[in-house]
Amino acid sequence: MSRSLSVTLVQETQHAATAPTAEFAAGAEALLAEHPRTRLLVYPELHLCGVEDSAVEKTAQLQDAAEPLHGPRGKLLAELAGDLGVWLVPGSVCERGENGELFNTALAYSPRGELAAWYRKVFPWRPYEPYVPGDRFVVCDVPGIGRIGFSICYDSWFPEVARHLAWMGAEVIVNPVRTTTGDRAQELVLARAHAIANQVFVLSVNTAGPLGAGRSLIADPEGHVRAEAPGAEPTTLTDVVDLDDVTRVRDFGTAGLNRMWAQFTDADAPIDLPLYQGRIDPRHWNPATPDPTAF
Repeated sequence: MSRSLSVTLVQETQHAATAPTAEFAAGAEALLAEHPRTRLLVYPELHLCGVEDSAVEKTAQLQDAAEPLHGPRGKLLAELAGDLGVWLVPGSVCERGENGELFNTALAYSPRGELAAWYRKVFPWRPYEPYVPGDRFVVCDVPGIGRIGFSICYDSWFPEVARHLAWMGAEVIVNPVRTTTGDRAQELVLARAHAIANQVFVLSVNTAGPLGAGRSLIADPEGHVRAEAPGAEPTTLTDVVDLDDVTRVRDFGTAGLNRMWAQFTDADAPIDLPLYQGRIDPRHWNPATPDPTAF
């Protein structure tokens, strides 16, 4: 059985928080008319919560844009995914928590029109972002295909995120980004490094200009660039990623050599990790095996 996943990454300018969700829905529908075989449709970080870049006004605008997970915006996005019949990752949104917290939350809706997963950004870009950090890593099963994991923008500067997602069985890491600064070049290096070090696909989609730096990227489990936007102009990246490539690379090694997930034996002693007040236990090193039939 093929485990191919047709993906479309949408490098667009931000959708204003005050703009009707119907405009976003119409744009997504038009994109799928051009790319009808798409199964996973991904947008940049905070795509539906566009705000002015003024630090003074930003927090108030984000508070105004924040909604609970199952608020009106969430219901419309769920219906849209069901109507389109795709896995929809509309970037991340400003989520208002039960106690009024502000989270930067990536959402994944299934073709059934259900909220299948949500991930709260663990590493907000401090001191510039007002979000409360999330407290867990998140993966999601795509039936018949495999497992995807989520990171958001600045998370990519912390290798612990990608490593844990891969250990949890993620074969694809979806990384919505809103990078407006001059460090996008470094992020591209990190995206490829995470793909190599964890033998996963990485889908990194950034906001387009004039606000964002663009240069969205798809990297394969050996770190090869499968598709990349050359600049900040609005564009789409399309690809068909075969998750069996993850199995192949892990079985035979990166470049036919390196098999990091097979590093330890059960006879090896645990390795202390003082930074985390924990350890690597060789008996638990291998990543989880995704169940492609799970929902």
